[in-house]
Amino acid sequence: MKSFEKHGRYESLNYGDDNCYLASKMILCSLGADGEEPMSTKARVLIFTGDGKGKTTAAVGMAVRAVGNGMKVKVIQFVKEAPTGEMEVLKNTLSVEFVRVGLGFLPEESSQEFEKHIAAAKEGLSVAKKAIESGKYEIVVLDEICFAISKNLLEEKAVIECIKNASAESCIVLTGRNAPGGLIELADTVSEIKCIKHGYDHGIKAQKGVEF
Repeated sequence: MKSFEKHGRYESLNYGDDNCYLASKMILCSLGADGEEPMSTKARVLIFTGDGKGKTTAAVGMAVRAVGNGMKVKVIQFVKEAPTGEMEVLKNTLSVEFVRVGLGFLPEESSQEFEKHIAAAKEGLSVAKKAIESGKYEIVVLDEICFAISKNLLEEKAVIECIKNASAESCIVLTGRNAPGGLIELADTVSEIKCIKHGYDHGIKAQKGVEF
């Protein structure tokens, strides 16, 4: 029996014991008269958000899947500065172009250093805009861009305008905590990764191959 329940900005679509957290407004594709799904005239837009571990990992998995299908991928990483194992693999993959624009730990908004982070994020959005408008890439990953918006490094409106320029043949993947409502509205698929428990809360430090 299918039912809907409210969960903050999201609704929970319940099929028995399985819960799939979706955007508050889902875009459902109805079947045509011939039983086939109609062709979309818009780019796919997917979001991985929430307070749980694995948002970037999920996006990297999509990038690897695309490479396995002979597709070109562009990854732009916001906020983060330190290298991680999965990104090092992507950097060394011929069909993936990787750009890191993050400067790491965010200072107070009132500090002069914060302006440098804003400039870096805007540079990343410019790179993303060129990649999306070029039509060269079937998958464009904007890692931690939702978090960048939530921390006032970028304006949501500017990100939405960037994504709207994507062709129907492309897929834009966004990650980061606190995905804003406008992006959720724009996306066709939104997954909330929820933290049930985390080793860090029990004194377990970040480990190579697990957290980075």
